[in-house]
Amino acid sequence: MRIAVVGGGSTYTPELVDGFARLAGAGLSVDELVLIDPAADRLEIVGAFARRIFGAYGHPGRVTWTSDLDAGVTDADAVLIQLRVGGQTARISDETFPLDCGCVGQETTGAGGLAKALRTVPVVLDVAERVRARAKPGAWIVDFTNPVGIVTRALLDSGHRAVGLCNVAIGFQRRFAALLGVAPEAVVLDHVGLNHLTWERAALVDGVDRLPELLSAHLEELAGLVQAPAEILRLSGTVPSYYLRYFYAHDEVVREERTAPTRGQKVAEIEATLLEMYRDPALVAKPALLGERGGAFYSEAAVGLIAALHGHDTGVHSVNVRNDGALPFLPDSAVVELSATVGPGGPAALPVAPVAPDQAGLIAHVSGYEELAVDAAVRGGRDRVYRALLAHPLVGQHEYADALTDKLLAANTDHLAWAR
Repeated sequence: MRIAVVGGGSTYTPELVDGFARLAGAGLSVDELVLIDPAADRLEIVGAFARRIFGAYGHPGRVTWTSDLDAGVTDADAVLIQLRVGGQTARISDETFPLDCGCVGQETTGAGGLAKALRTVPVVLDVAERVRARAKPGAWIVDFTNPVGIVTRALLDSGHRAVGLCNVAIGFQRRFAALLGVAPEAVVLDHVGLNHLTWERAALVDGVDRLPELLSAHLEELAGLVQAPAEILRLSGTVPSYYLRYFYAHDEVVREERTAPTRGQKVAEIEATLLEMYRDPALVAKPALLGERGGAFYSEAAVGLIAALHGHDTGVHSVNVRNDGALPFLPDSAVVELSATVGPGGPAALPVAPVAPDQAGLIAHVSGYEELAVDAAVRGGRDRVYRALLAHPLVGQHEYADALTDKLLAANTDHLAWAR
């Protein structure tokens, strides 16, 4: 099996590599892991370290790397896309320009999230066309590139064999399992919503929902974990994704963001340190600092999903897929994030119980924005950008949408040819 990682020069790639090496007994036999990135100097550092990780685990597979996208995806059985178009510089812009209008600055939602989608979708679609032409027939594209829901929808709209992946659900699964004293794979989540807009509505162990028990015994701890008022968890009987803090505590977040370094600035500092660490030929295991980079349990989620897509796993995975009736208040063409069984034919969502009206309303609102965001990313044009921003519940007013459209386009002229 040949697995290609587009964006393989990321400082987070060693986490993924560690997963492929450490979880080799999961049934996924990787003969070659090829890392692809246009940043050749950075790729050389990360690639050499990745090769040492495989060696330290005694993994028989090869780790190779290339800046030639076409060569890298040729004959691949699966392609994992983890791009950051514009790097941390663009991320820092996404996290700051919305603050001028009193709107949250965040790289996956709101105006910053739209900016990232506009930069990213055309690049990912180009990558996907190369995959379609050169990878093995039936090869799956696994998208880990944010905003995952929007990017996955663009891929599916273009007819690609793709599934979106996020690490939020597996993080909750691991936390719940630890609190319950059971193995992680014993916990099946009722995970419902859109990417970065999800709720855990049940935590099933042997068919019994243990979430009420968790909320009763660990309410304050779980509320602190997601940075949400405990009252929200208690009244809803759910654990919301921590990304919902941008909706539930928007103004508080804006106040915090105006007085603190952005997450992008912090990550840029971590990345610089990690790259220096990766240069050390004696380093053969991922350093503890990598845990501060973000994306906990990403490797387990990715390896498990790719194994399932190739028939080596029968567990439940939380994935981004077409709605296809799962949430009846959304169009079938919408992309949702749900728990699903996965096999060679792709994901099949587990049955979804009716969604509470407050959650359904927010999901529908953001899903409408995502449809407009895909249209803007694919077709361009100021009017489409403005309309998407106006539709987003974190913007939602003409004055803000109009000003943010100009700020977004001005900040991204290097990446959006049509906006110059």
